[in-house]
Amino acid sequence: MPKKGGKHAEMGKEMQAQCKRAKVEAACSLSVMSFESPDSLFGSLISPIKHEMFFREYWEQKPLLIQRNDPLLAAYYRSLFQLSDLKELCSQGLYYGRDINICRCVNGKKKVLNKEGKVNYMQLKKDFDQKKATVQFHQPQRFKEELWKIQEKLECYFGSLVGSNVYITPQGSQGLPPHYDDVEVFILQLEGEKHWRLYKPTVHLAREYNVESEDRIGNPTHEFILKPGDLLYFPRGTIHQADTPLGISYSTHVTISTYQNNSWGDFLLDAIPGLVFDTAKEDVALRTSIPRQLLMQVDIADSTKKLSSLLRRLADRLEDTRELRSSDMKKDFIRNRLPPCLGCDSDLLTPGGKLPKIDSKIRLQFRDHAIITVEPDQENSVSIMKPPSCACGGNAGRETHMMGTEDDTTSEEGTSQQTHGLRFPVSYLNALKQIWSSSTVYVKELNLISDEEKENLALSLWTECLIEVI
Repeated sequence: MPKKGGKHAEMGKEMQAQCKRAKVEAACSLSVMSFESPDSLFGSLISPIKHEMFFREYWEQKPLLIQRNDPLLAAYYRSLFQLSDLKELCSQGLYYGRDINICRCVNGKKKVLNKEGKVNYMQLKKDFDQKKATVQFHQPQRFKEELWKIQEKLECYFGSLVGSNVYITPQGSQGLPPHYDDVEVFILQLEGEKHWRLYKPTVHLAREYNVESEDRIGNPTHEFILKPGDLLYFPRGTIHQADTPLGISYSTHVTISTYQNNSWGDFLLDAIPGLVFDTAKEDVALRTSIPRQLLMQVDIADSTKKLSSLLRRLADRLEDTRELRSSDMKKDFIRNRLPPCLGCDSDLLTPGGKLPKIDSKIRLQFRDHAIITVEPDQENSVSIMKPPSCACGGNAGRETHMMGTEDDTTSEEGTSQQTHGLRFPVSYLNALKQIWSSSTVYVKELNLISDEEKENLALSLWTECLIEVI
């Protein structure tokens, strides 16, 4: 448990004054989230900070605390998840470990108090009230539509998977020890209040989760109280810990996280194999043999100059390359992202209206979900991915989102369908880009040789509900 009062309290006041923060009054014109577009959603999330300032001054650099005094926004945040939601959700068959963890920070260590099997609400409430345990609810967007809407739009905005966890902590208690994460973190305070302390990273932009001891992290760089409607952002690697103050019955917040394994290093590891594959077809230097017994040697210093020369040839090739063949990062994103949240407007996923003809004007649907790929294992072909099917009240994809279970064991046939979408000859690539980048386009203007090809492409996309005829 953190100590209250004394030197830490005074230091907290000083640091709270030093911490750059934005305050939004109740009369603020943007008091709830905007779902018009991914851009507007993110803008409403960090309001009144503007996109440009956020990415220039905060993203991957330092924490941002937005303290709001807006009853409408506080009420909206509270609707995302509440302690009272647990009782109903437990009746739907939640399981310890998979859906819920019960934990408490004891002497700087995380103590897990999970039972076996299904979660019983009365036992859960007993652990919460009597053992002062924190309830950690995994991926609540599977059950709460408003979180689904937020995270789906954020996945479109960032082009990266977005997960979430809800933490409900009773008064005078702390769920997790000081630690840092491998994700960019957005904290939304939903109910009650939470006392936060942030510390200077020991590993900047960390690639893995790690617990840090109190004697290693030093004094906090920021210390403050989050209240309903407030938002906190901090980069991966930021050491943090939080507790519910005495006198506050409990605190509920949701942690929204993104950009796990999404660095330039990850992208290089992903893109280089396809680049080597393509370059080796045209550059004989990459097809010459490695020295005899190279794989048997411990010291390969004599071969590093040759390897450096080949890497420079790859770099030269890269400068003239317009297309990088897609590999695992894009496949993972396509396969595991949230489907569009359409409410009950499922007609958008059923072909309707006029058939596209050569003189038709067409428009791409689900632009933020339609991804064009050229894959290294598919010679001379290009694919366009459509969003997973969506129906009222939930769908496959949402139900397993970020859970690392069913999607990991999808059949080979199912994975192929999810990953490849619609496949066309690579000669269709420019026409697909044309449709993707234009607000509307006439079928006859598509960048293909014959009218038959143009009509066939439009008809194929229309049949899969990827375009509509205007």
